[in-house]
Amino acid sequence: MKATIYDVAKAAGVSIATVSNAINGKGKISKERREQILKIMEQLDYQPSLIASALVGKKTFTLGLLIPDISNPFFGEIARAIEDQAHQSGYSVIICSTDNKDERVERYISLLEQKSVDGIIIGTGIDNIEILKRLETRSIPFVMISRETAAIAADTVVTDDYIGGMLAAQHLAGLGHRRLAILSENLKVSSSRERIRGFKQGLSDLNVPFDDSGIVICEYRVEEGRRGADELLSRGDKPTAIFCCNDLLAIGAMQAAKKSGVKVPDDLSIVGFDDTILAGVTDPPLTSVAQPIERMGKQAFELLIDNLVNTDAVKQRIVLRPELVVRQSTQQAR
Repeated sequence: MKATIYDVAKAAGVSIATVSNAINGKGKISKERREQILKIMEQLDYQPSLIASALVGKKTFTLGLLIPDISNPFFGEIARAIEDQAHQSGYSVIICSTDNKDERVERYISLLEQKSVDGIIIGTGIDNIEILKRLETRSIPFVMISRETAAIAADTVVTDDYIGGMLAAQHLAGLGHRRLAILSENLKVSSSRERIRGFKQGLSDLNVPFDDSGIVICEYRVEEGRRGADELLSRGDKPTAIFCCNDLLAIGAMQAAKKSGVKVPDDLSIVGFDDTILAGVTDPPLTSVAQPIERMGKQAFELLIDNLVNTDAVKQRIVLRPELVVRQSTQQAR
């Protein structure tokens, strides 16, 4: 049977209120008495109730995390980075996969409100800005990660997707590729738009022409990468290089190439984006634009905690620089 606060109070010879003050660091309790109470808690293996603490401090030490899909390695790694930071600070995280659909976002936010979460980290695409405005109205702190919107002031942590697109363009153009194509996620997602914009600007800076007919829009899954690459490789003027706006699309493109008898990188160079754990285990290993995933998760968590302490803090936009990790999926154009 689990020990209760009553058991701790009885063993320490103090009131329940004194035990509660010792747990929360409140009240006039001597250092010796507090250490005695904490030692008894440890001996009895007593775990304070977060709900009980919430009644006093109005905090549940629980956060919500909205991401498109936990099975996407990038967002899985983001979730883990945030969970690690939360664990170190005594918080738990409720993770919700939205598929970038507003109806699911609204349903999960309602659920998180019912759970009385202290705040929410949002890494999913949202079309209806009213959803975010309602969070503001209800004074629910939130931070955007890997996604942003100019329509509302919000703390934001993003990678410089524009620079990431430029790095991919410079790499492929530097290898002599001139027939280039892009596999992108839905353009409602800000990161996708910026990656394409950066890629096109990088080519333009090097006087390499690019036609928008070379852009194929996909969902973020591997099978969509296969479909998009199949479409590109079936054209008369096949690309010699494809920039994929995430690693899953790049893996799908590699599978489509293999099925079509197109060798990577001999006949087709492929660049991904995110540099997830999958990039190093593909065959051949994938050249990818690396996002600083751990730093993103850490800074998003810290911004949210700052919000909980200082509700009048000025909103921040933190932009982290990506790096190109070159592996064996790209080589000099023939």
